[in-house]
Amino acid sequence: MRELVLHCPEAQAEAVSDELLAAGVLSVSVEDADRDTEQEQPLFGEPGTEPDVQAWEHNQVVALLPDGADPAQIIEEVVGVLGQDYAAAFADWSLRDVPDADWVRLTQAQFGPIHISDRIWIVPSWHRDDPAVPGMDQVPSDGGGIHIELDPGLAFGTGSHPTTHLCLAWLEASLPRAATVLDYGCGSGILAIAARKLGAGHTVAVDIDEQAVLSTLENAKVNQVEVQAMLPDAMPDGASDVVVANILSNPLKVLAPLLSSRVAPGGSLVLSGVLERQAEEVCAVYAKYLQMSVWRALDGWVCLHGRRA
Repeated sequence: MRELVLHCPEAQAEAVSDELLAAGVLSVSVEDADRDTEQEQPLFGEPGTEPDVQAWEHNQVVALLPDGADPAQIIEEVVGVLGQDYAAAFADWSLRDVPDADWVRLTQAQFGPIHISDRIWIVPSWHRDDPAVPGMDQVPSDGGGIHIELDPGLAFGTGSHPTTHLCLAWLEASLPRAATVLDYGCGSGILAIAARKLGAGHTVAVDIDEQAVLSTLENAKVNQVEVQAMLPDAMPDGASDVVVANILSNPLKVLAPLLSSRVAPGGSLVLSGVLERQAEEVCAVYAKYLQMSVWRALDGWVCLHGRRA
């Protein structure tokens, strides 16, 4: 396979990328053309926000070409759509070969077992028989190891982020036996699955993304646990003994009335995706519903916990 490489300024990067995709390239990446130099620029936003700009001052655009594609024809088509103002971006283009590789193995090599605690491991399917991962006993009541089998190809959360670690740690330490659980913003379903393996009762997983719902159902099936997953509109009435939401601070503040109302009397609300410096502000938003406080912090992130009277 081959890649088409060209350069363009910030104002043109998004349009060039879109039209290359429309012209049939397989993928497009935009990189800082000044990387590894004194002119290299950071480009990021706060968690949950978009950066102020969507590209660098000088951009290298790399398009992966289908086999047999004519790069000159693709360029002609894109310039024809965008106009001559964009012709300069394509004036000095080049091609480079992409070496053949076993991309499945390369991808798998990036994801090894994740050790959450003495009991909990997140185990990609290709490591399910790995002797380095102890305690394959699936019976939580025996205190044995709990393995959550999760393929990154299906996951909207692999368990590697500190906020996931924090939520899993709370579930392991504090989840009441047979408690009903609501995992709001379930992603891959990792928290809902962990709750079931830790002894939870009826567990509901909710996400605004239909693909995340499907991923949760598939991962629950692989892990041989029962989780009811759905979009928010299909969420049943009623409250749960434990409501857990690992999202980000801004949506958590918007969701405060909903999430608080879903906590049963005597039940717990567990929130993460919150930076340490955001904790006080999030707690203040929830104060009219129930008192929240920092349960634990990890790598600059916190897990908040509150209990309904």
